[in-house]
Amino acid sequence: MLSDTICAISTALKQGAISIVRMSGEDSFSLIKEISDIKNVEANRIVYGHIYDDGKVIDEVLVSFFKAPKTYTREDMVEINCHGGVYVTRMILNLLLKKGCRLAEPGEFTRRAYLNGRISLAKAEAANDLIMASNRIQARSAIRGLDGSVERLLLPLIEELKDVLSLIEVNIDYPEYDDIEEMTEEKIRPALKKWISECEEAVDKAERFRVIKDGLDTVIIGKPNVGKSSLLNALIEKDKAIVTEIAGTTRDLVEGRVNLKNISLNLIDTAGIHESDDKVEKIGIEKSLAVLDQAQLVILVLDSSNIDEEDERLLELTKNKNRLIVYNKSDLKSYANQLCICAKDREISQLTDKLNEMYQDDVELLEEDVLNNERQIALMKEALNCFMEMEKELDNLSIDVIMIEIEEAYHHLCAILGKEYQEELIDHMFANFCLGK
Repeated sequence: MLSDTICAISTALKQGAISIVRMSGEDSFSLIKEISDIKNVEANRIVYGHIYDDGKVIDEVLVSFFKAPKTYTREDMVEINCHGGVYVTRMILNLLLKKGCRLAEPGEFTRRAYLNGRISLAKAEAANDLIMASNRIQARSAIRGLDGSVERLLLPLIEELKDVLSLIEVNIDYPEYDDIEEMTEEKIRPALKKWISECEEAVDKAERFRVIKDGLDTVIIGKPNVGKSSLLNALIEKDKAIVTEIAGTTRDLVEGRVNLKNISLNLIDTAGIHESDDKVEKIGIEKSLAVLDQAQLVILVLDSSNIDEEDERLLELTKNKNRLIVYNKSDLKSYANQLCICAKDREISQLTDKLNEMYQDDVELLEEDVLNNERQIALMKEALNCFMEMEKELDNLSIDVIMIEIEEAYHHLCAILGKEYQEELIDHMFANFCLGK
């Protein structure tokens, strides 16, 4: 599959100033010669020319040439900068396909970069994260990932495990060498505590950062007509939820997203929670209670001018949740030392300031090296579980079983980067010990 020359449109397929058609593979340079009047190909140059089909000019283009291995995929690459627009761009793509190029699969250029050893799997994921970023925090995280943040986090621990594994291997295979340090359970125990601590810290930071990056699942609840929908509209700065004076206007979940300075909120406005005989409204209330169970943050809205038993029931219902209590309708009544807002007038600065304050410390994680997604966190947890299980049974484990347990954790960590280090482990062992003496 890697022997194929692939092509794809790398820009959005719509009207615009320019479009880019990209090729990667050993036939890239020869294919561009077949379809253009460009005959003198020189690496790392941009050349002006024309694309032809059956002797007729399709477009006037600028063609960039990149010679392996100093390219994104470590293969010969060509990028055709043509005039933007759906028709012309597709004509050039179809011409390349007709000449024997294969249409690239989604993500295949980056997959080749990974398979050819140019980037780690973590960097490949970061490249996609940057493309998909919808806010400043996601973009900054992705850029750090491209700069090797995950590698910087993991490689010291991987190298340490590699040293221990190679030493145990020598102890087992070459017991006659007295000048080689013996790896015992007593020496493993402090190292094991250190590895557990490092993995726990990595998981904790990653899960906190994931909330900052992906947004906090936030449910707005309250009894009917307290201003929940007005608050949603004020936060997202658009009139998405219907607002009326009639209690029970919201009967289904209404969603929105807001990017604050230090945190993004994935908002859900819910039906007012109270006792009701209305069949449709009861379904809405059941949905509200269901999303409440999954919420990472609850914003409980109270009518500051009318606190009653229904509010007390909601306070009790949410007492064990991560919550903010907000007193709405501050134009009617306000409370000292409480979060008071007037959602209908979009005066919600006390709430947004409090949210930014709550997550100020976590934003500092943007400058640290952290794991970036569920896959990476899951593999780190697997490594952590290996270390924790080994610590429990360390007194009963033989040195060869200890090696197996460490090796399993080692492979989980390597898998985060998408690499297998077995060959490197063998090389490292022979490099550090004079086994042939």
